[in-house]
Amino acid sequence: MKKTMTAAAAIVECLVREGVTNVFCVPGESYLPVMDCIYESKKIRLISTRHEGGAAFMAEGYGKATRKPGIAMATRGVGGANLAIGIHTAYQDSTPMIVFLGQVHSKFRGREGFQEVDLDQFFGHIAKWTVELKDAERVPEIMQRAFRVAQSGRPGPVVISLPEDVLVEEAEMYFGPVANLPAPRPGINEINQVEEILKGAKQPLILAGGGVIASNGEYELLQVAEKFEIPVMAAFRRQDVFPNNHPLYVGHSGLGARSSVLDTIRQADVILAVGTRLSEVTTQDYSIFNHHPKLIHIDIDYDTIGKVFSPDVGILADAKEALNSLIEMNISGDWSEWSRERRSVYEKSNDQIPKEDKNWISNRNVIRVLQEKLPKDAIITNDAGNFASWLHDLYSFDNPKSYIGPTSGAMGYGLPAAIGAKVAHPNRTVVSLSGDGGFMMTVQELETAARYGIPVISLVFNNNSYGTIRMHQEKHYPERVIGTDLNKVNFTQLAEALGVQGIKVRTDEEFEQAFEKALLSNTSIVIEIISNVERISVNETIESIRKKALQHN
Repeated sequence: MKKTMTAAAAIVECLVREGVTNVFCVPGESYLPVMDCIYESKKIRLISTRHEGGAAFMAEGYGKATRKPGIAMATRGVGGANLAIGIHTAYQDSTPMIVFLGQVHSKFRGREGFQEVDLDQFFGHIAKWTVELKDAERVPEIMQRAFRVAQSGRPGPVVISLPEDVLVEEAEMYFGPVANLPAPRPGINEINQVEEILKGAKQPLILAGGGVIASNGEYELLQVAEKFEIPVMAAFRRQDVFPNNHPLYVGHSGLGARSSVLDTIRQADVILAVGTRLSEVTTQDYSIFNHHPKLIHIDIDYDTIGKVFSPDVGILADAKEALNSLIEMNISGDWSEWSRERRSVYEKSNDQIPKEDKNWISNRNVIRVLQEKLPKDAIITNDAGNFASWLHDLYSFDNPKSYIGPTSGAMGYGLPAAIGAKVAHPNRTVVSLSGDGGFMMTVQELETAARYGIPVISLVFNNNSYGTIRMHQEKHYPERVIGTDLNKVNFTQLAEALGVQGIKVRTDEEFEQAFEKALLSNTSIVIEIISNVERISVNETIESIRKKALQHN
């Protein structure tokens, strides 16, 4: 199909053809032609945010929730710099995303034009592909390649810079078909190799990551685990990859994971890693495989296989297709006793969590309320911080596609990601969990939620501290507190100033009542949970950390 149109119009035409219905941005004069074409199209909703970082996190959360590219836009070097945190998150989290950045006039390049940055170089190592549009007639080619790159293989972000003069140029455009994404299957010889290894296994373990979620392979994972009675552990912040209430689920390998749960990895003699890049956190600082188990690594990205651990069998395949092939294996090992033992350890691990001070809200109770009150199809997002450990350890993610968390550990993520998820799934309840430090970084996006009528429930654990850093500070430099104490901020009043209802709670009963009220509301609500800074993590208090550190010194 051929059409004569401007580059800006061709960009929007490609977005429509790819099924894009929402884009997130902070508007800028450098890409006004694109915005005007979105206005003209009537098929795409433009959500204008309060900060480019918020727009990027919304697009990333949207991408996680839909497994389609989230779209973010900003202007030149300044907007691009603010967007960078979301691009990096999408890169480390393997989230499909396309970012459009307005760029200075082509004739001004190299002269340090207004807000000029070489965007290709700036984003080169945190994006799958960066490209600058230099010829109007190449828009369809570049756009369709961008969507293919963002979604195929290991998904990730693509950055396209748009010189303002090119956007208004007219050219004859040819639009090809929307690409079908490849989903490679394992070869017969590879499956035979897996069979041979598993036949000799006494304590096998499946370690499942985001590749399973991205390929929509959760059901196939369940089938494989059940057929062969192999226990399943989730990689860092991928808890919804397998139903947590299932007898074969044995925990997660992430921040704050209990040592007894991690012993499942340490005792496994064969590890079937599916769709995980075996990150620093998932592998506990790359140390968890020190006992040298047999490793079968399945991933859709060639560079991921063997990047940190050399596998006995490395298989380049789509996770869902690989799991479908594994179902056909002819093996008859009896691993039921091993699975029951590790499930029992997982179930008992939460009993090790120390009781909290009765004079403060119990974080355990907060998670209990979420578990009991939330609809089954609810989505939970979280920011970075120690408060998330209660969620990770105590909440049972029993349904797929119910959790969105940043494996990059980006602060400020929870609220805008929740907004992005709610835009993607307007009929599902979306709840974000944040600490006061992270929430303050993107709190302005409450106004975005209010302006566009995007109702999300925001839980803010307010202990007037950068708590995670305080914890590490006390471990390494006990009693030498610097930079981690924060002033008291009244988030309830701040929320109301931004057009959102706020509720402050100090007791378990107040929280439960507030949360029930939030569930019945069709507007955004912030529940400010006044928290005890002394209870700095799930397992420890500031006093207990100091005592250990001082004894060690």
